[in-house]
Amino acid sequence: MNRNISSVMKSVSKPGRYSGGEYGEIIKDKSRVKARFAFCFPDTYEIGMSNLGVRILYGVLNREDDVWCERVYDPWVDMQEKMREHNIPLTACESGDPLTAFDMIGFTLQYEMSYTNVLNMLDLAGIPLRSADRDDSLPIVIGGGPCAYNAEPVADFFDLFNIGEGEEMLPELCRLYIKMKDEGRYTKKEYLHEAARTIKGIYVPSLYEVSYNDDGTIKAYTPIYDDIPTKVTKRIISDMDKAYFPDKFVMPYIETVHDRIMLEVFRGCIRGCRFCQAGMIYRPVREKTPEVLNEQAKCLFEATGYNEISLTSLSISDYTELEKLTDCLLEWTDDNMVSLSLPSLRVDSFTKELMDKIATVRSSSLTFAPEAGTQRLRDVINKNVREEDLLRAVRVAFDAGKNTVKLYFMSGLPTETLDDIEGIAKLAESVIHEYYVCAAGKKVKKPQVTISVSCFIPKPFTPFQWEAQDTLEMLAEKQEYLRTKITDRKIKYTHHDAKVSRIEAVLARGDRRLANALELACREGFMFDAWDECFDYDRWISVFERTGIDPSFYANRKFGLDEVLPWDIIDCGVSKEFMKREHDRAYAENTTPNCREKCSGCGANKLGGERACCPKAQS
Repeated sequence: MNRNISSVMKSVSKPGRYSGGEYGEIIKDKSRVKARFAFCFPDTYEIGMSNLGVRILYGVLNREDDVWCERVYDPWVDMQEKMREHNIPLTACESGDPLTAFDMIGFTLQYEMSYTNVLNMLDLAGIPLRSADRDDSLPIVIGGGPCAYNAEPVADFFDLFNIGEGEEMLPELCRLYIKMKDEGRYTKKEYLHEAARTIKGIYVPSLYEVSYNDDGTIKAYTPIYDDIPTKVTKRIISDMDKAYFPDKFVMPYIETVHDRIMLEVFRGCIRGCRFCQAGMIYRPVREKTPEVLNEQAKCLFEATGYNEISLTSLSISDYTELEKLTDCLLEWTDDNMVSLSLPSLRVDSFTKELMDKIATVRSSSLTFAPEAGTQRLRDVINKNVREEDLLRAVRVAFDAGKNTVKLYFMSGLPTETLDDIEGIAKLAESVIHEYYVCAAGKKVKKPQVTISVSCFIPKPFTPFQWEAQDTLEMLAEKQEYLRTKITDRKIKYTHHDAKVSRIEAVLARGDRRLANALELACREGFMFDAWDECFDYDRWISVFERTGIDPSFYANRKFGLDEVLPWDIIDCGVSKEFMKREHDRAYAENTTPNCREKCSGCGANKLGGERACCPKAQS
């Protein structure tokens, strides 16, 4: 560890964030390594150490004998102050080496509000923010994760982006780098061209020129070479049973957000909610078999000793062999006092049998996401659940002795009216009423229903990607209106900060012209904007004003259906024609069946995984 870091750790909170040396970390002989990769998570250690994607890619890169992948997390505010005061650069956990010693730096972009953290980490490392200002002696800076599907707001800061799943792409990038170095023909310019030309799923922003119309919309993306794709198609792993999965984790010294085994059950989603980006970009559905999952869980239990296994996916109850999997796991988890948890449950598939099997479901309050307060609006967003589904689910919970339920909703959805807002309060009242019906003749505690309402954000690669976000004034009016409709003290109402959601919408739908604003934000010390204590809306608006950005152009403008979108350079596998059809069906208040009931021709099958998407595969 750097001596200067050791000296300041006594004066900062949670020094275990920076100590390194954890059990399970991977150390390699530098003399045998040909490519060093720093995997950066642009948030705190506790959050980054809980991210399963980081753990998977850390392991898959370190399987390469001549590649060494190390971890880097964003230091908290107090540590950053000390680092700048003592001129301490940002370093990797394993070796303690500065980021400038690495060949590649990879950032996972999970959330738009982390963009300032990305730039802040580069600045702490002493690396120029803009790709154009970095010469061949500095690391290649790579971006990936869900936000890479619209990389344009941060395009000027990255050398390249991985579009899609990285288990195969990242090793291929390292192998290409090593090959070009060994052959003595490496330059950053040639490497980026070769990567874009030969590796599927690689987007190099500097190789595409962007032109604009007089009204500020995008006119065209033009490749500067004839041998690179005009549109970059995402990569997927077709066979999840054969995909890499770690057999051990790096074990943290301090408590993290998720101190548990996270078992990835499947990727993708069959549902097609029209507001949900993840449900579109992670298609097609690809499942692991229960046998493989059971062995992976056993292996990780033996390696970590964690007493909880979380079955992760976008909608775990859609796993076709959930009953078989839970039975396999319970054969050994009960004896070892290991509990099972399901982070995401749909009301239309919640059963008493499932609750009886899942210990954490038995012992904690339940959370469901109706998303909208009326059936009309649930049809608009294609939620495909009905009020009776929710009431049946809460009856199961109440009959089992529960008295607390949390319900998630959205405000500002397309076509929403005040009747839809009032419907949220009425739905909560129905849940309270259902509790007393179930409790008739019994001595019971008072029920508690918490409704949490977030603000709709039109995200790229969704049928609502063209929609305008409600203005702050409209969102505030709806939030206050709902508050007046909640008269029962047994209903607790919380809502998200609309100001954060507005900035998120700007960054989610932005283009390359946002680079100046993001760079200015970094220079003025913006960091941890996803944290309430650090976010400052007025400072963001000031930055936009001083860099000539109109937030309303990105957040509150309805995009044209035939407009060239900032993310049109990317092919996520789901066709734009499908998105338009779904957009039209939303305004007609028509639902679309899930993929197992009927194939709607979204286009994801062309990437592979047909057996998971095609209804015939389930027969």
